[in-house]
Amino acid sequence: MDARTPLTAESLTATAAGLADELGLDQVTVSEVARRVGVKPASVYFHLRGTDDLRGRVSTLALAELADRLGLALAGRADRDALGALVDTIRTYANEHPGRWEATQVRITAPDAEAPGGRVAALMLAVVRGYDLPEAELTHAVRLIGSTINGFVRLHVNGGFDRSEPDPEASWLRMTQALDSALTHWPTDEDTTR
Repeated sequence: MDARTPLTAESLTATAAGLADELGLDQVTVSEVARRVGVKPASVYFHLRGTDDLRGRVSTLALAELADRLGLALAGRADRDALGALVDTIRTYANEHPGRWEATQVRITAPDAEAPGGRVAALMLAVVRGYDLPEAELTHAVRLIGSTINGFVRLHVNGGFDRSEPDPEASWLRMTQALDSALTHWPTDEDTTR
């Protein structure tokens, strides 16, 4: 942080978000952020309640950034095109901001996260609604998409695809096609009781 940048909850959150991307969310602490901005931890505590508050603010920031990106990427798209934009946008964000992405994937108590988290969920629901699923199935479909993306991203980041062919990009394309197929041919109540 520049010496002329005022110390605020927002500036400390930005520093923490950068730290999360650089070293991982588990390294985001009041002490480390204080060291990064060149102040004593007591100065950080003047603006924040502690490490949990700081990590929660990173989660809120990440969800807001992701919601903004998704809103732009999904505008004017529908069906498979919207699904592709959704999964590609989320994956790109996760690759560019691994620590922030991690903050969106863990249970963090952050009262302000509800609004941007709700925006992300609403955008995902809008994509799923394009497949004309019954209302009772929408949450299941959103969970399928989120779990699939998160699993792929985590495996890729952790080197799970490093020693195998084909290239992960080909697998990503297949995964997107498989999600589209699953949403297009969603099981009925009869299918799930067998």
